[in-house]
Amino acid sequence: MNTAQNPEREYRAAMQTAALCYMRRHQAEHLENDQQLFNRTVTYLQTTLGVPVCLAETLTGLAFGELRSSGGQRHLNLKSSSQSVAVVTDPASGKSFAIPIALIFEHLVDAPQLQPIAPFN
Repeated sequence: MNTAQNPEREYRAAMQTAALCYMRRHQAEHLENDQQLFNRTVTYLQTTLGVPVCLAETLTGLAFGELRSSGGQRHLNLKSSSQSVAVVTDPASGKSFAIPIALIFEHLVDAPQLQPIAPFN
């Protein structure tokens, strides 16, 4: 079914997006307490956007899952990276850093003081 023909689905999608955007803006304030971020987002949806509490909790849960699975944390930016440069992004600051692959090998792979770790089975 086309979302343009389903106002309820459009509303839910818009409110879930609002929850996700809110969490992205405020996640740095709650680094040690995901529950606080979750509760604050539910309150935001209720008080600011008038979303009923049950729906606000459901949409916040979905948005929270998306936040955690989409690399809401620091991550490797595959689109900007190349064979010779890794680009890492810190979403909290919005900054990206280009790190030469040779430097990664020099400090992490070829470093004599490091011992390889056996993979867990």
